[in-house]
Amino acid sequence: MQQIGLFFATDTGTTETIAQRIQHHHFSPDTLALHPLDESDAALIDSHRALIFGTPTVGYGDYPYALERFLDQLDAVDFNDRPVALFGLGDQLGYPDVFVDALGMFHAELAARGARLIGYWPTEGYDYEASKADLGDGQFCGLVLDEDNQPGLTEARLARWIEQIRPALSAA
Repeated sequence: MQQIGLFFATDTGTTETIAQRIQHHHFSPDTLALHPLDESDAALIDSHRALIFGTPTVGYGDYPYALERFLDQLDAVDFNDRPVALFGLGDQLGYPDVFVDALGMFHAELAARGARLIGYWPTEGYDYEASKADLGDGQFCGLVLDEDNQPGLTEARLARWIEQIRPALSAA
């Protein structure tokens, strides 16, 4: 089994596309395995030593269906000091007052279960009113991507974020 598991929920397919970009451009398939959350369970998560989770925010600040359904599985996962990085997708212009809220809510769920969260990301360069992912200290709780309004920044943001989280993921 690959060392790193990248688990994602998707609504329109964009989060899956980002997950595939992470695997193909930044890791090798023998290092990182992709898993849709709607096809995953706690045992599959536990089979990886390091984790990445990706989620969009849907509707008006909500989880995508696959992640909402999966939350109960988290109680059976042993996070035991395993590094966990998060990325989220949102629309800062269309939904400026709930920008990447699902990312923030999921971060809180994982923190409550003892996950060792890594990969915080600066809030600079985004224009939004409120976000549950904003930690209030100039950082988001994970990488934030806006494919609706800033797709040209995605690859550089991904590369910088992967460089930041790679040492912890590789050391696991």
